[in-house]
Amino acid sequence: MSQRVFITGFGIITSIGKNTAENVQSLLHRRCGFGELNVLDTIHGKTLPACEIKLFNAELCALAGVAEGKGYTRTALLGLIALQEAIQSASLSPAEVQQAGLLSSTTTGGIREFERHFYELMDPTQAGDFVQYTDTANPGEHGERLADAVGIKKYIATLSTACSSSANSIMQGAQLIKHGKLERAICGGTEALSRFTINGFNSLMIVDPQHCRPFDNTRKGLNLGEGAAFVVLEGEDALAKSKKQPLAELKGYGNANDAFHQTASSPEGTGAFNAMRLALDMGGIAPADVDYINAHGTATENNDLSEGFGIQKLFGDTVPLFSSTKPYTGHTLAAAGSIEAVYCLLGLQHRVVWPNLNFNEQMPELSVSPVRELKQNVTLKQMLSNSFGFGGNTSSLLIAAV
Repeated sequence: MSQRVFITGFGIITSIGKNTAENVQSLLHRRCGFGELNVLDTIHGKTLPACEIKLFNAELCALAGVAEGKGYTRTALLGLIALQEAIQSASLSPAEVQQAGLLSSTTTGGIREFERHFYELMDPTQAGDFVQYTDTANPGEHGERLADAVGIKKYIATLSTACSSSANSIMQGAQLIKHGKLERAICGGTEALSRFTINGFNSLMIVDPQHCRPFDNTRKGLNLGEGAAFVVLEGEDALAKSKKQPLAELKGYGNANDAFHQTASSPEGTGAFNAMRLALDMGGIAPADVDYINAHGTATENNDLSEGFGIQKLFGDTVPLFSSTKPYTGHTLAAAGSIEAVYCLLGLQHRVVWPNLNFNEQMPELSVSPVRELKQNVTLKQMLSNSFGFGGNTSSLLIAAV
């Protein structure tokens, strides 16, 4: 019998805070992480600012409680910090952690370390400390390290579907619970900035050297970012045993592919519309019942227009409050879905809707516009969190109050 799936904890680290409390304060006070790069070594440090976590790896090791020189990539360290907070937030016992599933996601994994040591790693005659990063180009390497670090034994998986990755990890974790394969799953994603990422997106000519402006008519592109977030999912049977009070319910989800282009969304918003519709259908609610959408909102010309059309097509005259939080954190790629799901949960806890920073000029193609200012004392019962990836992979999570 299919079970309801609940969220019982979460953890997060981004450029606006190294834990949940710091993220909340930054969101409330409109503090963003955008600025020059001074941790990543790149020639674009001043010309292509991004949302970088201003901690060097030694500091991340200290936060994660691991020794330096053990082969942890920056991606793995960010993930471990968020994972540990999620476990603590959900009050999971060591036995519960051991029997949980871990579904993590990333796009580039340890490419940051691999690119730094590429020539040594490609030369079999070389030796040195760099050999600890031999396997880091494998995206699944970070997930295995995370599982080993916290003692997860039951199930380990890594997903990589571009920018929808961590939303899809949450979906897959829920499916495993619904079908009786797991009692609980810890799901999310982690991503570190790298020269590979910055150069790649710059070659697509979709990076804005100024602070990004989602859904604004003057938008010129995205800002990249780094971070990690994990949510703890538990089935209703597990909650019946533990008597734990959940934070929210993962009431529905939808994944679709518009198959339009390798890197662009369909101009009509087909994928966005289908993903959101599937999530609402699973949750058994009407579009008018949705109180807020955390939009994918990358501030690229194509994405915002496509997503806007999808929202208007689905909601018609009842478009709910919506905003993109990417001006705060930048686009964290595979981690975006879980980070923004956490921001939905924080909005639910604090009864607020986060503002869409930098919005000033209405897009003439759309009849709707995002929330500009922080809205407080808002009743939120049903929220959608959208995450759209390259290749047309579109995902939407329906998060509901309990």
